Amino acid sequence: MSRTMTLMNQPRFQARMPRKLAQSVDTVKRNAGLWLKQGISPRRLALTLALGCAVGCIPVVGIPTLLCAGLALGLRLNLPAIQAANYAVMPLQLVLIVPFVRLGGWLLTAPARQPGLAAGALLHTSPLRLMTQMGSMAEQALLAWIVIAIPAVLVLTFTLTKVLRRIPAVAAAEACN
Repeated sequence: MSRTMTLMNQPRFQARMPRKLAQSVDTVKRNAGLWLKQGISPRRLALTLALGCAVGCIPVVGIPTLLCAGLALGLRLNLPAIQAANYAVMPLQLVLIVPFVRLGGWLLTAPARQPGLAAGALLHTSPLRLMTQMGSMAEQALLAWIVIAIPAVLVLTFTLTKVLRRIPAVAAAEACN
């Protein structure tokens, strides 16, 4: 058991924690234990978390939750785990939109395909042109996301598999398989 978990189980620490927070921590512990008792292997859990992180960073707001649910159901992955990873990286989604648009514009390198990111210029155009420019920016951002997401999933899956195998409960689940 990690030192943090040991500290959290001590009565002094629990007395200082607000009641709702203590209930939330207990729920997370219970759910994590249930996920591990379902017989999910460390590699499969790592893939689930890596896909949740990658899809959670997709530069189109509103898509990741549905896409994660579809991936979990289609690939028979752990739905709560993939959604937890998705929600954990959701703040990155907003932070990475502009860098993804710029990287996508750089990858395409066609001057006609690189609309300006100046908000003032976008607001003073016709609605049709605005929609065209926003669509082009979304294409650029999605291209950059695909280029980054594929290697990121591979690296995260490999790294998380190594890390998860060091957790005793996960190692025990792997031994049972």
